[in-house]
Amino acid sequence: MRGGRVAEHGQSLTEEQVLQLMNRFGISMGVGEKSIEEVCTEHQVDCHTVMAIINYALCKELPLQLEELIHIPTLHRYLENAHTYFLKFQLPRIRQELLEAINLAHSTSQVPLMIIQFFDEYAREIKSHIDHEMEHSYEQHARDDEHIANKAHELKTLIIKYYPTNTNEDNTEQMRLLYAVLHDLRHFENELALHCAIEDDIMLPALRKEQRKQSQHASEKEDNYSSALKVDEVLSAREIEVIRHVAQGLSNKEIADVMCLSTHTVMSHRKNIARKLDIHSTAGLTIYAVVNGIVEV
Repeated sequence: MRGGRVAEHGQSLTEEQVLQLMNRFGISMGVGEKSIEEVCTEHQVDCHTVMAIINYALCKELPLQLEELIHIPTLHRYLENAHTYFLKFQLPRIRQELLEAINLAHSTSQVPLMIIQFFDEYAREIKSHIDHEMEHSYEQHARDDEHIANKAHELKTLIIKYYPTNTNEDNTEQMRLLYAVLHDLRHFENELALHCAIEDDIMLPALRKEQRKQSQHASEKEDNYSSALKVDEVLSAREIEVIRHVAQGLSNKEIADVMCLSTHTVMSHRKNIARKLDIHSTAGLTIYAVVNGIVEV
């Protein structure tokens, strides 16, 4: 894949790391010599968001030009796929390695089972953390990050200091499994730390920005509604309807036909409107109707 190694300030992500990140956007291997942009276009994935995540994974910073282009549904898909990877693959594999090490211990000690129970509690907390995300409770999950990191460190310490090993020929295989557990735990910690940082530094600000936009839009709608109420205080319902038809380009006779009135009555309404608003032209009434939400353009 062209652009598979992304580098900046002497740091780089390997092609394997880039592919792993892209896989969480639903992009599989087999990309050939295509560029990242070409692959994203082919899979209908927002390229700006993909590049934002790759850039953040590389230098833990997000350039302003990419921050402004984050596509929230694409980022949400990335996070959901990461959740699946954590819960369905990484954590079950680590647990299986611990169980295999227990089987080789041939020990009457309860410590291995207690460590398994500790791991299960850790895994449940990870799932709870992810559930908060699924509910979009990013403020809550942000408070969980440090606690989960401390729990992972404690788990590794318990394994290193207290996990019993046997003294027979199975010792080598058991130690291999325990080293694999520690390696996979460390790898999982790094993955989860990046995942949480993406939530805190990219997703949460993007959601807040979107919420501000929606609040501003709602406020503008409220202002338009208030303007319409003010119109109602000045004009009668019939007069507002006449203005609407004028703004739609109808003549006095056409308005009379639509409203089942005489042309003389419509003209009387027009005179009253002109007196109340001090607007006498059709163009002026049209502008007034648009500004006050009587008609939409």
